[in-house]
Amino acid sequence: MGKGLTRVAVLVLVTLLVLLLAACSAEKSPYPFISLSKVEPEHNNWQPLVKQGEPLRVALASITSARESFVYYDELLKYLSNQLGRPVEIIQRKTYAEVNNLVRDGQVDLAFVCTYSYVLGHDDFGMELLVAPRVQGQSSYRSCIITRKDSGIDRFEQLRGKTFAFTDPLSTSGTLYPIYLLKQAGETPDSFFKKYIFTYSHDNSIKAVADGLVDGAAVDSLVLDYMTERNPAQTKDLQVIHESPIFAIPPVVVRPGLEPELKEKLRATFLAMDQDPQGRRILAQLRVDKYVVIEDAAYNTVRALGDVKITDETRK
Repeated sequence: MGKGLTRVAVLVLVTLLVLLLAACSAEKSPYPFISLSKVEPEHNNWQPLVKQGEPLRVALASITSARESFVYYDELLKYLSNQLGRPVEIIQRKTYAEVNNLVRDGQVDLAFVCTYSYVLGHDDFGMELLVAPRVQGQSSYRSCIITRKDSGIDRFEQLRGKTFAFTDPLSTSGTLYPIYLLKQAGETPDSFFKKYIFTYSHDNSIKAVADGLVDGAAVDSLVLDYMTERNPAQTKDLQVIHESPIFAIPPVVVRPGLEPELKEKLRATFLAMDQDPQGRRILAQLRVDKYVVIEDAAYNTVRALGDVKITDETRK
């Protein structure tokens, strides 16, 4: 058995994650289309969803698990539907690469993607920036290496020979940055860790460490903060043992060739949310100050980290 998990071990761990975390799917088939016009609003103090016209197709990268993503984005997408006067359909996929493919192939109009996913999409096929969230006055975040407080692991170097959770192979904070750290030390995931897994979302990685399934993980600082505020019992036994420099925040993007009028209307809707009482309420729930315009050059620090050469299929 090599340094990576065997196929059988992967299946066992995925099963455990499903049972214990009730989140990450082991299915290879894509998540189904979910039409927001069929979902009853959690709050009844605003107008019903528009149910006429061609839908706006929106992809959600699994920065959080499918369930958490839907809860997180639900009201925002309903708001977009009402502002645009057209229905919205969510399309979810297990991996960031699958979401990039949806954007590349024109199967979605708008997508919420990870930072490194944007960099690859922009450089490979012209994925276009629309806006980015500003959180606590900044449009940036960090990769956090986390362990349990009772683990005795207080430095990244102490994870040698331990078990570790990456998120998605195309995640900046969950995979690219920790592999960069290993490269700087002349190591690889196979040479450094006893075992490692992919959880395919940051909340799953946080839960995997909290529940003792792995010794450490690399996660998005924004997701860690969000989970700490929303469910402090889930993170109270965790500690951050290493933080990356700041990276430009995961953006909202559109497909190449999207109609200019629709693109500008989408951008204007996001940018004006903080000026609208309903929009401000939704932003507050998301822990977002406002949406802002961001330039491609902001993502050059991610480009400087290099390419990820690790996948869930190529591990030993």
